[in-house]
Amino acid sequence: MEPYRKRRKKLMSDINVVPYIDVMLVLLVIFMITAPLLSQGVKVDLPKAAARPVENQDRETLVVTVDRTGQYFLDDRRISPEDLRKKVAAILRLRPETPVLIRGDRQVDYGQVVKAMTLLQAAGAPSVGLLTEPPR
Repeated sequence: MEPYRKRRKKLMSDINVVPYIDVMLVLLVIFMITAPLLSQGVKVDLPKAAARPVENQDRETLVVTVDRTGQYFLDDRRISPEDLRKKVAAILRLRPETPVLIRGDRQVDYGQVVKAMTLLQAAGAPSVGLLTEPPR
């Protein structure tokens, strides 16, 4: 009976860590692949201007992006002008105090930004702000 107890103690004291290392390596690979996907967005070259920061940064803000080609994006998803008006109107009906901002690319035709402002006004936005980058 005594040799069995010694063998049992030895088996219980040896923990095989190889499976844990394998799991950690798999998780590391998964995080390395998914991390760049989480920071996707629309490529916009914002104009530089010395402007004050947006007030009420703790509130949720509605940002409409106009890229270089004149396409509209809401929350970094491409959207048609009519759908943009409908979605913004629905959001503003639920939360009328939501700030609305436009990120317009520096190279986009000014008419596309004005058209976005008109769509947002038709959706019920009381005012629309323009996002810029601070000068360096």
